Amino acid sequence: MPVNRKILFPVVLVLLSLAAFNTAYSQEARIHYGDIIDVDFVGGFEFDWRGDLTPDGFLDGLDAVDGPIFALCSTETELAAAIKKVYSKILRNPEVVVRIIDKSNRALVRLNGAVKAPARFKLMRVMTLRELIIISGGFTDSVSGEISIFRPKNASCTDVSTAENASRSNPLQTMTVKISELLKGLPSANPFILSGDIVEVGSAPVIYVIGAVNNPRPIFSREQLSVTRAIATAGGIAKEADGKKAIIIRREGADLKNIEVDLTKIKRGETDDAILKPFDIIEVATKGGAKRRFPPVEANVYRTTNLTEPPLRVID
Repeated sequence: MPVNRKILFPVVLVLLSLAAFNTAYSQEARIHYGDIIDVDFVGGFEFDWRGDLTPDGFLDGLDAVDGPIFALCSTETELAAAIKKVYSKILRNPEVVVRIIDKSNRALVRLNGAVKAPARFKLMRVMTLRELIIISGGFTDSVSGEISIFRPKNASCTDVSTAENASRSNPLQTMTVKISELLKGLPSANPFILSGDIVEVGSAPVIYVIGAVNNPRPIFSREQLSVTRAIATAGGIAKEADGKKAIIIRREGADLKNIEVDLTKIKRGETDDAILKPFDIIEVATKGGAKRRFPPVEANVYRTTNLTEPPLRVID
């Protein structure tokens, strides 16, 4: 019986999404820094314990027989088995129940860059990159083509087979997601976001078009941009323009260069259309206008640094 590929492809996508969700959920179900853990010895209270982790990932203050018990990135079941094994040396068949009773102090997720509402997030459930972007109001006009996700060491539990190797198997991870693939709905471009992740939405470099154009403005360049295309994007040449000359003002290190461009020769095909670089300033000359003595000042609104913390949002 032939396989209907139109039916099979969506089914495969659903199965892949479910597998990714289960993996992300299992990571969130493990013990993280900041969690409050409750250890209950059934049938008694002498050895019961409640607390958090030391900076090294051990249970902080639980009296153990052979030293501290490592708990970072263990599941509740795994940690209960480890505690039972240790206390079996002094107790007869102890029954141990471990619960994570508070996850609110886990590492925050930070979303920065070209989104309308950058924020810090306290995740109380699993969420995807797409959902994070939507909650933050979507992309701004300055968005580039990529999103970078930085996953600090041990902030979340990934690729952990046993608790003992958790601190060694969780190095810093970096992922790059193409925004075009995210917008197409590709599952590979929509990863789950975990506690401690730093998500940076890239901003495109800016080019300024000033002088005798109909709409002087900054242009966010996501690809190579020529002089004539930049002028067209800024509304084209105005009536008062010279129509022949434009100047590219380019900063290279400490030097400032003025590159004259003959628009008439470009239009005739007698010379190549100059390709612009990030942060170039194009000034279209005005009829009878005097030559500029000093370079224009760039509007600092496009290069601001926010020194305050973005707002905190709880996702439950």
